[in-house]
Amino acid sequence: MARRGRRESGNQRKHENPNPIQRALIGRFHREVARLVDGVNPTTILELGCGEGYVLDFLSRAGVGADLTGVDLSAQAVEQARQRLGDRAEILQGDVADAVDGAARYGMVMILEVLEHLENPAAVLATAVELSDGPVLVSVPREPFFRGLNLARLRNIKRWGSDPDHVQHWTRRGFEDFLGGRFDVVDRGRAFPWTLLLLDSPPVSTSET
Repeated sequence: MARRGRRESGNQRKHENPNPIQRALIGRFHREVARLVDGVNPTTILELGCGEGYVLDFLSRAGVGADLTGVDLSAQAVEQARQRLGDRAEILQGDVADAVDGAARYGMVMILEVLEHLENPAAVLATAVELSDGPVLVSVPREPFFRGLNLARLRNIKRWGSDPDHVQHWTRRGFEDFLGGRFDVVDRGRAFPWTLLLLDSPPVSTSET
């Protein structure tokens, strides 16, 4: 639970909601993330926008053997992630650009439930490619179902179910269209009401024109 006097983040509300349907959906999301990670078997994982560390915690407890690193801009989220994970992961506070400054590369980079909050999501995807020696794992809310579920729970009614923190709204096909030819979709996770994709950058042609 969030400490008294602290503003609970949307990520916390999502992961700590006692509603059994919500918990079942989050549980399936975590299991699908772990399945896709296991299929790659990376030795190192970086999560950009790791929040309070829920996904990294699940991967650690699920027995994923990779060295885990998370980056988040929120000092409050970073503090909670460090408390949650202890020495099982390295948690850094700062913008995603801070991860680039370290010049490290990772076997997998994850961007989960982050891109929908950004005015320029393509820039963060480019950063992920720069940091990854392997695939990139991404997720975004699947619209219009995500908003529909919010309306069914009487949340954000005046916004027709749209989360006030979301500036991007993608259907599954719309999100894949947004990715364009920059990535190959290796696997599509079964994680309704989220679009969860394992992406690989297609090889750059070296042929001369």
